[in-house]
Amino acid sequence: MLGPRQEAQSALFYDFSIEDHVPADHVLRAIDGIIDLSGVRAHLGSFYSSTGRPSIDPELMMRMLFVGYIMGIRSERRLCDEVHLNLAYRWFCKLDLTDAIPDHSTFSKNRHGRFRDSDLLRHVFESVVAQCIEAGLASGQRYAADASIIAADANRQQSTPKADWIPEAINPDEAPRAVREYLETLDDAAFGAASPVVPKFISHSDPASQWTGARGGPAYFAYSTNYLIDTDNAVILDVEPTRSIRQAEVDAVKIMIDRVHEVHELMPQRLIADTAYGSGPMLDWLVQKRGIAPHIPVIDKSGRKDGTFERADFTFDAEHDLYICPGGKELKQYRRAFTAPRSGPNKDATIR
Repeated sequence: MLGPRQEAQSALFYDFSIEDHVPADHVLRAIDGIIDLSGVRAHLGSFYSSTGRPSIDPELMMRMLFVGYIMGIRSERRLCDEVHLNLAYRWFCKLDLTDAIPDHSTFSKNRHGRFRDSDLLRHVFESVVAQCIEAGLASGQRYAADASIIAADANRQQSTPKADWIPEAINPDEAPRAVREYLETLDDAAFGAASPVVPKFISHSDPASQWTGARGGPAYFAYSTNYLIDTDNAVILDVEPTRSIRQAEVDAVKIMIDRVHEVHELMPQRLIADTAYGSGPMLDWLVQKRGIAPHIPVIDKSGRKDGTFERADFTFDAEHDLYICPGGKELKQYRRAFTAPRSGPNKDATIR
């Protein structure tokens, strides 16, 4: 028998529970049963006034940001719309059907204010990492490090060539926030002090970003997000933003290793990374200063393109402790006759 037509009918009362409409296997249910955000309010307590209107619950904002990160919602305006419509998102954020959703501007206001001043996002991140360590998901014995390039929100047309860029001429009192932050990081090892080389172009709106062509295509302004990962279960132990240049990325790994040791009391036995981290100073720091075995290819610049002999073209004679060139000649270390025979490196730490 054909049933009646389904039509929308308003009711005076509803018997409805969001809990009953969120699937038992939903990913947010699993995360809600583990994540502990109870310390957010205590961490931010001193950054709120004792008078005035009540604020939006900071734990609610953190839960909404979690939804955005987990579900790949990059726009905060869209995130507010999705939390308004999706029952699972409302349930995870502890919102009832009639509860209002914060305005999207609340996030940017707090990100540049209380969240930054209190370093709240790092506090939450380190709390989650501590839970992973406590659960046995990260042993801290083997680390892997790498960097990802994140495009900056900066227009190539609104930039200045390096020849015309004079940071000393900028008045910090009249500059926008991004420029003031750039001036504050000029001596920072991860940004201004990472390399004496001035980028080819400097963005007006975001001068701390790096002009880079690392991906092989057209160059653009970008940052590097550096990750330190425990290889047991691919748990990210630390993150550090830098300019998109090798020197800054290498220094970021040092910062992250020391910070994880300070916060979580972990020091790895091995570090896995690509050739970009295989410089002599970096390998010396790992082995001699931190006792970490590097599983990193060494940067090899012995290859020649000018037609001269490469390092691999020479043969080592172990019996006589010398090299023989492709022409059959012995490569002698000393060509002068010294009264007292010399051995080892010269005063400038080289061997000629």
